[in-house]
Amino acid sequence: MGAIILKTPEEIELMRESAQLVSKTLGMLAKEVKPGAKPLELDKLAEEFIRDHGGAPGFLGMYDFPNTLNWSPNEQVVHGIPDQTPLKDGDIISIDCGVFMNGFYGDHAYTFEVGEVAEETKALLKTAKESLYIGIEEFKAGNRVGDVGFAIQKYNEAQGYGIVRELVGHGLGNSLHEGPEMPNYGKRGRGKVFKEGLVVAIEPMINMGTHRVIQGRDGWTIKTADGKPSAHFEHNIAIVAGKPKLLSTFQYIYDALGIKTEEEVPFK
Repeated sequence: MGAIILKTPEEIELMRESAQLVSKTLGMLAKEVKPGAKPLELDKLAEEFIRDHGGAPGFLGMYDFPNTLNWSPNEQVVHGIPDQTPLKDGDIISIDCGVFMNGFYGDHAYTFEVGEVAEETKALLKTAKESLYIGIEEFKAGNRVGDVGFAIQKYNEAQGYGIVRELVGHGLGNSLHEGPEMPNYGKRGRGKVFKEGLVVAIEPMINMGTHRVIQGRDGWTIKTADGKPSAHFEHNIAIVAGKPKLLSTFQYIYDALGIKTEEEVPFK
């Protein structure tokens, strides 16, 4: 993980544009995520959409990753590689997307339902996404990394879910991975202090069962050790006037899917 680099208001605005292009890409994909959809075809759509809107895919070629999207269905946690396996009714799919534009990265993720999903899986997704905003509430000047991690951990573990330890959120800027690391677990009052101008990606990775994960043979895909589903939601957030301000949004997804929510209002 790189150094902590605070951003100016002008840089934060450029980062918002990068994050918003990720948001729009995920919104475009929301209409395509359905039974029978093929991952590689959606990956190509995402790459074309990003390039058509003045950006470059942020993940493509980074660390030799072969695609535009991290495509992680069901028991896959993150870093899955799109292939030709069609989505099927009852799947969930975490789509993590990155954009490089204006000299800065945007990077966020959403876990979609495919067709009719089991109620216990819906509950996992609901809790994981709620915990993202609970974590964001703690991302303010004077608080510490452990305050965010503690809040996310407490909320999910109260429902019996496992918190992935090996993978964490991160600072964001000219590099995809800047400091500080942002674990989804921790102790209040511990870790780096948050300051004005800090931009991070907060991204709970929450498993229905054990917190333990394993790496797939492709060297990329991270899966739950017990084969149970995992949920992943990620936003990009800046500290502006001491408070958390969302740079990314799920609103394009919600518009595509007809979902009404005011979850982002406190962070606009």
